[in-house]
Amino acid sequence: MKLIVGLGNPGKKYEQTRHNAGFEVIAEVARRWQVDSFRDKYHGLAAEAHFASEKTLLLCPQTLMNLSGVSVRAAVDFYKIPATEVLVVCDDFHLPLGKLRVRPEGSAGGQNGLANIIQQLGTQAVARLRVGIGPVPERWNAADFVLGKWNRAEQEELDKVVVQAAKAIECWVAEGAGPAMNQFN
Repeated sequence: MKLIVGLGNPGKKYEQTRHNAGFEVIAEVARRWQVDSFRDKYHGLAAEAHFASEKTLLLCPQTLMNLSGVSVRAAVDFYKIPATEVLVVCDDFHLPLGKLRVRPEGSAGGQNGLANIIQQLGTQAVARLRVGIGPVPERWNAADFVLGKWNRAEQEELDKVVVQAAKAIECWVAEGAGPAMNQFN
């Protein structure tokens, strides 16, 4: 079984903010895979799905971003999923808007939700799909930027990259991190 985690912050206050790019990608994957409903489980919204003959759990933690590891840990423990079978989808303001970066493991790179997942699982051997939302404009505070809402042009670009990110996830599930990196980085 594989676990695909989309990071974001729950609640109306955070809807359509840059920090919720992970939630947007999971919503697109659910649409593509015809996932009907998510259940309130593992401190998040979870749905089982199948893709490329792989059983997969889609998860959107409903903790705040910085505590996402609590949700991931609960799902990993319940299903006994190895960390190497987890893919975390998160925003990255160091990447330009519209760019994707797939990695099989590594540091959190300043992404606090990913850092909490690494801390909770006790390993950096967690795949990640970073969705570029940057750069942070001059004189902007990074926290204000990621919690800010998309303007119309940004939203149009996000809509395109969300589709590409869903394709990258499908490649990761079916073929692994290497092919996903080659096709989508």
